[in-house]
Amino acid sequence: MKRQQFLLAGAGVLVLLALYIFGQTAPPHPKPSAAMAGVAGAPAKSIGLQEILQASQARLTPAQQSYVNRLQHSVVRGDVATQELKAYRQLADFWKDSVQDGFILYAYYTGEAAKLEKSEKRLTFAAQLFLQSLRGQDNPAYNGWMATDAKELFEKALELNPNNDSSKVGLGASYIFGSQAGNPMEVMQGIQRVLEVARRDSTNMYAQLMLGWGGLESGQFDKAIERLTTVVRHQPANIEAILLLAEVHQQKGEKADAIKWYETAKKMLGNQETDMVREIDARIKQLK
Repeated sequence: MKRQQFLLAGAGVLVLLALYIFGQTAPPHPKPSAAMAGVAGAPAKSIGLQEILQASQARLTPAQQSYVNRLQHSVVRGDVATQELKAYRQLADFWKDSVQDGFILYAYYTGEAAKLEKSEKRLTFAAQLFLQSLRGQDNPAYNGWMATDAKELFEKALELNPNNDSSKVGLGASYIFGSQAGNPMEVMQGIQRVLEVARRDSTNMYAQLMLGWGGLESGQFDKAIERLTTVVRHQPANIEAILLLAEVHQQKGEKADAIKWYETAKKMLGNQETDMVREIDARIKQLK
């Protein structure tokens, strides 16, 4: 599958899933603001932490900038690790609670604190923050940096507990969703990592869902449908799997099936007047 087709395959459903994942289950405004997006340059060019920090801090008030600078330079002689951990926690709280578009930096500092704590629970929590953001991220410029952090955090968690299947699936998913910033072959690398878990435990619906994503991203639509149907059969309320099924059928040109799954998702949402329902209605209208 050509790279352009590869990127487009999952782009449509990202809009819906961003509305659902971030509108329902995660801190608001996880995506880069227009000001932050401006530092990315060409759409496919990856950016780094310093660029994100500079763009984010430029939007702070003078008082906020002073507070952040003080925390960033608060580590002095003595128990450096303890001081760093405290600073990272405070910075994470600041970007989470005080800044509208601070989710990415909240995730970053949460991850840095987790690395110092060396706690499997905290490492996987931080990794999932990045992975969750990747699943709703349609700006390729950010994918490389976020995917790299997610992979590192999952790998550190697996060093502490090599038998954690959720971390193995999360690591594979980081390759799948982070591939937009690099070689599309990373999708296949991620799929193979998730397959390792799914072959050993076919009842692992997290692995099946990620394989559904992998099939969508790599253009293996029939395989995606098979995996996602399995998820919906075991988890009828899994709206992410339902939306993915609608997207895959839409990509295949199977309009009736796509409409069926969009209608299913809409019914689950109670036909409320929300951005997500309006987006679903627009897709159904387009397909008819």
